[in-house]
Amino acid sequence: MSENGYLERLVRELTRLPAETQWVEFKENNADPEMIGKTISALSNSATLNGQEKAYLVWGVRDGTHEIVGTTFAPGAAKKGAENLEAWLVRLLEPRINIRFHSLTVDNQAVVLLEIPAAAQKPTRFSGEERIRVGSTTHPLRDHGDKEAELWRQFDRQPFEVQIARSDCSAEQVIALLDYPAYFESVDLPSPEDRRQILTRLEEDRLIVSNGAGHFDITNLGAILYARRLDDFPSVARKSVRVIVYRGQDRISTEREQEGARGYAAGFQGLMDWIDGQLPRNEVIGRALRQNVPLYPELAVRELVANALIHQDFSIDGTGPMVEIFEGRIEITNPGASLIDIDRMLDHAPRSRNEALARFMRRIGICEERGSGVDKVVFETELNQLPAPVWERQDGAFRVVLFAPKALRDMDRSEKVHACYLHACLRHVRREPVTNASLRERFGVAPGNAAIVSRIIKDALEAGVIRPYEEGQAKKVARYLPSWA
Repeated sequence: MSENGYLERLVRELTRLPAETQWVEFKENNADPEMIGKTISALSNSATLNGQEKAYLVWGVRDGTHEIVGTTFAPGAAKKGAENLEAWLVRLLEPRINIRFHSLTVDNQAVVLLEIPAAAQKPTRFSGEERIRVGSTTHPLRDHGDKEAELWRQFDRQPFEVQIARSDCSAEQVIALLDYPAYFESVDLPSPEDRRQILTRLEEDRLIVSNGAGHFDITNLGAILYARRLDDFPSVARKSVRVIVYRGQDRISTEREQEGARGYAAGFQGLMDWIDGQLPRNEVIGRALRQNVPLYPELAVRELVANALIHQDFSIDGTGPMVEIFEGRIEITNPGASLIDIDRMLDHAPRSRNEALARFMRRIGICEERGSGVDKVVFETELNQLPAPVWERQDGAFRVVLFAPKALRDMDRSEKVHACYLHACLRHVRREPVTNASLRERFGVAPGNAAIVSRIIKDALEAGVIRPYEEGQAKKVARYLPSWA
């Protein structure tokens, strides 16, 4: 996996955000050095306030529409006076954070991405002044006392991923405890023969940190991703994934159970292979061959399992993610309440408790780009004409339910209305309204039975989950939007 491939995906996921956030700024060609310096300070401090590990300044993207239009800005050639721009910026930043410019091509357009570390321990200053984002503009931090106080409180809180899972390990112990071959395979790099190079790479990705005494501390991020045995690390030992297969539709009779022992990244493919082996399949007869086709879309199951790992609340002791397979449904549960309204899962800007974990798992391809995973889950269920997935709050936990195929005539009114609502959400994020024809396609209803779908639309309107695209529209050309659009 090349770095440019990762950076291109990162640019695309940033442009999917519905508006500039307090930790992302888009520019076309504005390369004024003073503006860049002030924006770096504001974004770095705002990233910390918003629980982000990094902030981003992107050139070549139009503000407002987030259209990739290209830029003439070339950071390598840019100067402030006689001094190289990057060197000038670093000299005036305090502390000297490790900013990184990347030049790349996206959709045949030149784009520049500036990675900015979040402020740590104290606010980031530029030219002696601390700044902060308020909405989409920068202001002196001193003018916003509430944000300044909260920023200092944030410095006293450490994300779970950077906390230490096991301290004072020798190089030999690190090699024995972490599955470093799996790490190099997942980042698509050859595994070095030299131990020092192995440790350097692990440290660059903050899986380990040098303790200044010739030994290393293994971070929670390193343990949860690449532990050979999660039980070797008390802070993550109870965070292994349990998969339980039940006989029937309830939890009375357990058929089999499996609990993961390895870190999430090291053991993810094995986990998915085991789950896939437990799921029912349908035999489909093609023109020449019989094929066993999964009853549930593989991509949807994979994305939901990955999301459960990424978005769990690690502060809740004694419990981890769980996959439960019943007759007719799969339930995927993770500890911790959702940070997003469950009715807005598909269109909401992404939020994560564990941004470093999420970013790394996106980087190695375990889950989809930021914000696109739920879209893909709903799309796959529609493509396979399954009942719509359901998101639920469950006593401090968060659960997603995928359902096996069910004929439209066997769905109740609430199931049809929910499917119509999610169809409207999916169409809306693609800038398309719902029509009778689109909903007929979603449910696999023939054109001659359009009245069946008209009834579902009427029920969804009465339930208040969708609304007309235009008031007074003619029925034959009627279009609809989610109620919140």
